[in-house]
Amino acid sequence: MHALADLPALLPEADVVVLSTPLTPETTRLADAGFLARMKDGALLVNVARGPVVDTAALLKEVENGRITAALDVTDPEPLPAGHPLWHAPGVLISPHVGGSTSAFMPRAKRLIAGQLRRFAEGGELANVLLTTG
Repeated sequence: MHALADLPALLPEADVVVLSTPLTPETTRLADAGFLARMKDGALLVNVARGPVVDTAALLKEVENGRITAALDVTDPEPLPAGHPLWHAPGVLISPHVGGSTSAFMPRAKRLIAGQLRRFAEGGELANVLLTTG
């Protein structure tokens, strides 16, 4: 795990680069043509962040010439349309972006909902509020 500023020096040495970052103005198209060109020949790019973190056109160019491979559970665009070149690009694995699909999800969701309803009925503050308006 490294800071964004460290990446240019690390890319030529890494066999696998895993992108796990929020999508912000600084990370949009983080993996652009220059980033991908610095990656080691034969390296694997894994994107589990958000689709726009990777420049799709630049990635297609690199995988089509066989220099790197990619594993993506997010794409840009998303959903990926039928017939998009990524579906058939050599060395690209595309998997569904699914989180929370475990046997623990429903019990946790029920506890969260019950707690939120209780707090609301009692006039208390709701948990996990990120933004309010008005």
